[in-house]
Amino acid sequence: MHRPSTTSAPVADLLSALASGAVDVVDMTAPLSSATPVLPLPDGMAPIPRFQLEELARYDERGETSYQNGIHTGEHVGTHFDAPCHWVTGVEHGDVSQVPPARLVAPVAVIDRTEQVAADPDHLLTVEDLEEWQAEHGPLPRGWLFYRTGWASRSHDQDLFLNADEQGPHTPGLTAECARWLAEETRVLGLGVETVGTDAGQAFTFEPAFPVHHHLLGAGKYGLTQLQQMSQLPTTGAAVIVAPLPIVGGSGSPARVVALVPRTNGAVL
Repeated sequence: MHRPSTTSAPVADLLSALASGAVDVVDMTAPLSSATPVLPLPDGMAPIPRFQLEELARYDERGETSYQNGIHTGEHVGTHFDAPCHWVTGVEHGDVSQVPPARLVAPVAVIDRTEQVAADPDHLLTVEDLEEWQAEHGPLPRGWLFYRTGWASRSHDQDLFLNADEQGPHTPGLTAECARWLAEETRVLGLGVETVGTDAGQAFTFEPAFPVHHHLLGAGKYGLTQLQQMSQLPTTGAAVIVAPLPIVGGSGSPARVVALVPRTNGAVL
């Protein structure tokens, strides 16, 4: 098998930028523990189990030199990846183990609506918002769209994060038409959000219900949730690496998500 004797120029350039600090690696992943917020699902949908560790050995009679645990979790807990088969509309597009690796490393565009969400937690992103974004920044990439809302600041507290009352959760998301447009009219691979799920808190009342799941997963695209440090990303020009477990038959997986962010004058953009 032929192996190149030297690192190819594009990879060498990236390694040089990482080594010099010209590119920063930003961890966008929420810590995963039994305290990680979990979305309560409507009646008729099976509940999502919380993350739990089961201690198997801790330098004791069960293994004097080792510490190890079993893990018990739902696929859709914490910072996690939604595969197309998570929704009935996306069954034919495969499970998380079938996602092409090339789609797990991609450019990212960021749309910021933190001010609007601070004024209205039920704020919904519209087609017009994204058309205005494109008029200023160019077409959405064949990569990820990250929807910055500031909601990650609530992730330390289940009640603040879910923001629920007798009407259900109140968290930002997309209109049903925006979800359809993003799925059918753009090249994006998927949507990343800071909230507990890719849909708005009140999306169970939309038509169709949970339209981001319905349209994006139905189009063979993906979802990422509970992202952190979105403020560290520029509007364009960064890339993300998404690393879900390749669970055979899995509808999703907890994921480690890191962004490669260029520096300007020694500061992350």
